[in-house]
Amino acid sequence: MKILGIGNAIIDVLCKVSDKFLSENSLTKGTMKLIDENEFKKLISLIKIEETVSGGSVANSIVGLSQLDNKVGFLGKVSDDNLGKKYEDGLKKENVQYLYNKKKEDIPTGSCLILITPDSERTMCTFLGTAGKISDQDVNEADIKNSEIIFLEGYLWDEGEPRKAFDKAIYHSKKTAMSLSDVFCVERHKPYFLDLVKNKLDIIFANEQEIKSLIDAKSFEEVVSFSKQIKKNIVVTRGEKGSISVYKDDLTECDAKKNLNIKDLTGAGDLFAAGYLHGLINNFSIKQSLIKGTEMSSKIIQKIGARI
Repeated sequence: MKILGIGNAIIDVLCKVSDKFLSENSLTKGTMKLIDENEFKKLISLIKIEETVSGGSVANSIVGLSQLDNKVGFLGKVSDDNLGKKYEDGLKKENVQYLYNKKKEDIPTGSCLILITPDSERTMCTFLGTAGKISDQDVNEADIKNSEIIFLEGYLWDEGEPRKAFDKAIYHSKKTAMSLSDVFCVERHKPYFLDLVKNKLDIIFANEQEIKSLIDAKSFEEVVSFSKQIKKNIVVTRGEKGSISVYKDDLTECDAKKNLNIKDLTGAGDLFAAGYLHGLINNFSIKQSLIKGTEMSSKIIQKIGARI
């Protein structure tokens, strides 16, 4: 296998609702809210499911890689329930090997209810469910060793069981990539993430805000200097300023695409990582890999959702 992704298995559940439904359930239009199991069960009992998409940040990247004809797999924890079955089926339809043997869990499959009002606004309610409960027992050593690159999701990292899962995957991997995921994620786990970046990872994906937060940098020059010092492959997306890769001592830049009809930024970073990793495993130059990442992220932001 070329790349195995390990991340949050979150199924996106798309439903059409009225504005009245939002107000009756104390939801603010256009926002994302974390909900608990009781609220999730209540909401899902009131809605009609239009469509489900097997999501999660790294899962989106892995599907992108599959669409580019790479042999890839994904490991993420679901329960053996209706949405868990839909999650697995959704990835298999995209030719992704799903490497988690689901069983009935105490907590349901992680879900993001995407409530679409008549004006096309999306209001999201996320229930992390069993996704964040991954442990080292769920990670198969042989699957790790059979993959050229392991791609980890920063969102998934947490003290306790998920940390053990990460440590096991990193220990047995040939090469490890990770996305820093989110600036709040970086702030929450800064000492551990910094240790990972400096000592354990080979490829790091971040946006400018995340990498500056990680090293408490005031300027982007500090980011470049830090990246050269640690001799890893640090890939940073900078919005309209394009993207860069620092590999050992070499800095490579790539311009952003202009004049795009932007509809939805969901999945931009996920698909950029897919394009870049596609380049690496197919022996592209770093510049060509950045161009492929830019091409993929440019496509995804011109449509709704995180699937090309």
